[in-house]
Amino acid sequence: MTDRPPLPPFTVETALQKVQAAEDAWNTCEPEKVAAAYTLESAWRNRDTFVTGRDEIVGFLAAKWERELDYALRKNLWAFHENRIAVRFQYESHDTTGQWWRSYGNELWEFDEHGLMRRREASINDLAISEAERRIFGPRPASERGQEFPIR
Repeated sequence: MTDRPPLPPFTVETALQKVQAAEDAWNTCEPEKVAAAYTLESAWRNRDTFVTGRDEIVGFLAAKWERELDYALRKNLWAFHENRIAVRFQYESHDTTGQWWRSYGNELWEFDEHGLMRRREASINDLAISEAERRIFGPRPASERGQEFPIR
């Protein structure tokens, strides 16, 4: 099995790197690229949906990004310990009717010794917003890396 650094146990620096790598991958909206960061048998809870394994993750993400158009995400490290990381995140997208949404959430991540995520639990709430209220436009610019993204 190939390692996916940084590896646990995490430090502040390596936990921040892992969070930014996840944000970068999710902002590609490429299901296969995102799924490669998870173990073959990874278990997810995403809202009220339970997903197991990379193939299901790819299917879940493909369907997600068919519904959530112009998706743009920001993640921030909340806490970490050994092989676990807690993240706060916000993303914006619009649906096929043109309604914009901001989604706020928390994720709990658990990694194996190779740095692959074996467990992901996500709690997410959605807020309808107008296009004028948008704050997230594409991937995070290099000048904003490492900065907290305000909740507002």
